[in-house]
Amino acid sequence: MSAGVVIVGAGQAGFQLAASLREAGYADPITLVGDESDLPYQRPPLSKAYLADKITASGLELRPAAYFDDHHIHHRPGLRAVAIDRPGRRLLCADGEAVAYDHLVLATGTRNRALPVPGAGLAGVFQLRSRADADRLKAALPEAQSVVIVGAGFIGLEFAGICAARGLAVTVIEAADRPMARAVSAETAAYFTRAHAGAGVRFLFGTGIVAVEGEGRATAVRLGDGSAIATDLVLVGIGVVPNQELAEAAGLTVGDGIHVDAVLATDDPAISAIGDCARAPSRFADGAPVRIESVQNALDQGRCLAARLTGRPAVYDAVPWFWSDQGPHKLQIAGLAAPADTSVVRPVPAGLCVFRFRDGRLSAVETVDRPGDHMAARRILAQGLALTPAAAADPGHDLKALATGR
Repeated sequence: MSAGVVIVGAGQAGFQLAASLREAGYADPITLVGDESDLPYQRPPLSKAYLADKITASGLELRPAAYFDDHHIHHRPGLRAVAIDRPGRRLLCADGEAVAYDHLVLATGTRNRALPVPGAGLAGVFQLRSRADADRLKAALPEAQSVVIVGAGFIGLEFAGICAARGLAVTVIEAADRPMARAVSAETAAYFTRAHAGAGVRFLFGTGIVAVEGEGRATAVRLGDGSAIATDLVLVGIGVVPNQELAEAAGLTVGDGIHVDAVLATDDPAISAIGDCARAPSRFADGAPVRIESVQNALDQGRCLAARLTGRPAVYDAVPWFWSDQGPHKLQIAGLAAPADTSVVRPVPAGLCVFRFRDGRLSAVETVDRPGDHMAARRILAQGLALTPAAAADPGHDLKALATGR
């Protein structure tokens, strides 16, 4: 009897693979192993709609429990994988169980980077990765008056927007000279700095913290210059690291992610990797391997791998895109920009539209509150259409017409 496909990781990528396999007619067993006790759920709303009480816990679920039974997907919640027996094609678990596989897929995601300072373990210091993390934050917010956020990335700024809307005093501490420094242009960073500051958020750039202080519970953060900021809630959002230990211990190639080829296969033909943990070559990075943390990437890699496992192999070639809801504004990014890429700002009546260019070629488009421009940018990048910096700067140059060939 076939052992089928075993998927380690019941997040967006792992679930999408299981669903796409069934949609493609895969008839052998599918086992979805997750170390959380919940049904597979969406993570992006945790720092947005869920914290703002605009969506319930059940509303986060990717599918109800009946879906897994109806589609014969064996969901194994609360099961932690600890090793891979490659010669025996078995996944070894913490409870002693060995799960046989014909093909193993690592969709292990990432984990939050820990704050390496004294006091990081005090009560009142939070991270936000799981629904349990979000529930703890939701329980603490009603009692909070002053919030310190360490890290001005997407999660930190989304949470800043939530807190500012509640009338809380919010301070964001960031080691770089601007928010989202690794993700967006200086122009987009400046737009969001102004937007958040206008809502009452205070930024401290070029600053780090050396300690969280308090007796049992955080009451202040100590900065590198010796000053302190009083607070009763600290959120740490200083990036993530890929969960690559299973792959590394099994002798697979890793390095800031599990290395895969253009069809998402690892060194072992019986093992693939997808989602936030996978580092794959991308034409949008000039063929270099990249690890992309986005729902889009998780979904598209799940679909791509399902096609290969059901006899329709194709190179993974989806346009990367991202979004972030911060206060009343929606940031959307299509493509992959490098720090040295130049920026061209298109004059628009509202929001923001920034085109990024590398050696005269469009590499990415950043928009704020302009969904039509974002969709056009995705089509332009997918088709590799030519757009000059001069045309990008011209508001009379119709992006939609270029994207649709009309």
